[in-house]
Amino acid sequence: MKAAVIGLGVEGKKALHSLLKNNWEVYATDLNVNISPDNLPISLAGVDISPQKDKVSFIKDKLSIDLGFNDQEKVDSCNAVVLSPSIWGSKLAEHYKKSGKLLCDVKTDHRDMFTIGVTGTNGKTTTVTMIKEILENAGKNVLVGGNAGGGFDGYYDLILEADPNKYDVLLVEVCDMTVGFCSYCFDFDLIALTNMGNDHMNVHGSIEGYKNSLKEFFKDKTIFINENQEFKEEFEEVSKLAIEYGETDYDLNLFGRFNKLNAGLSETIAKYINDNAFEIDENIIKNTLERFEPVKGRLEVLKLNDCEIYIGKSDNSDAIKPLLEEVDFTAIFVGTPRHNENHRFDILNEVVNAHPEAIILFPGLEDTLDQAKYRLNSLNYEGRVEIANNLDEIIAFVAEFSHDPAILIGGNGQETIIKIQDRLRQICDSCKK
Repeated sequence: MKAAVIGLGVEGKKALHSLLKNNWEVYATDLNVNISPDNLPISLAGVDISPQKDKVSFIKDKLSIDLGFNDQEKVDSCNAVVLSPSIWGSKLAEHYKKSGKLLCDVKTDHRDMFTIGVTGTNGKTTTVTMIKEILENAGKNVLVGGNAGGGFDGYYDLILEADPNKYDVLLVEVCDMTVGFCSYCFDFDLIALTNMGNDHMNVHGSIEGYKNSLKEFFKDKTIFINENQEFKEEFEEVSKLAIEYGETDYDLNLFGRFNKLNAGLSETIAKYINDNAFEIDENIIKNTLERFEPVKGRLEVLKLNDCEIYIGKSDNSDAIKPLLEEVDFTAIFVGTPRHNENHRFDILNEVVNAHPEAIILFPGLEDTLDQAKYRLNSLNYEGRVEIANNLDEIIAFVAEFSHDPAILIGGNGQETIIKIQDRLRQICDSCKK
């Protein structure tokens, strides 16, 4: 079998890996000749390279890659086509939908499985992981993946791996930017919404645009929404069944009301499944949630000297605001977003409103430190502003504030924040000895 992968973003690269692992022959292409070679299963060593002006081709074993152009004959000769979710809704996507050659239409076992989708701005990965652990503790085999940003296998990995004879449940983390793509590719039995917030506005355009995409996604589906969710009535009108959830009453190992809501959503879904699909003992739900540990990269609280260090990705203003409402922080460390994500600098508005003594900026997803400093100046922040250019400098600032009651390390850059977490955990553990 041969597949064409069109678009080599995060999802395209993940699909490429999965196809090769499943012994497919792969033709991959991207119009951007300067695409990052990171996470591509190919290197310059031992590879045939044919540069022609602004076009480059790579060939190795069962994989061939064209950058800067598409070879339509090669695409047409493939048994299946993989499209990047980012180009869903384009004329190209419509063309391949009509052709019947999209991978999700060629391999369809995933549509025969009991499928749960979790979408929203914040809390998706934690909620998905909670549901997964509840189901597994109830003896179910769970295939989980979806949004590559959540650290899971990608959407196409799920399509290739799905087997109703092997798995009881398909659990999909649905990025809010890919709801149209996922609505077409998967047959959801249940869809959960964690929340709606100020993120990916470069894609949605506005909260109104985001709402409308969710309404399409929820049409004629069983959905789970927060009892205080904005646009709740509109979502209820388009759904087949709308079930409300609130904060759990269970005692959690996690900080924050937002995690109480994530657990409340997971609890509500598990109890619904128990009543409508297969048995899940309530003690399993309770024990799983009360023993649940923070997902790597998400918020956890570490203790160093006299200080509680709150650290975890909080990459939009609606993610960081609940933290600032619950704790007074002496210093707040903020990882910067990408250059084209101006809405994510709104994090700094919330941080300034919390009046910390110091704000420490570090490169998160990209080095946009100058933009961040400009935003702080425009907000007339009068406290101390510092730059930490690398991990060692971040740790040095943490040590400086380690005798204050609480500091926060958040913002953008999940991989960077995980590295900080790992280093701080080592330091904290060594201090306990």
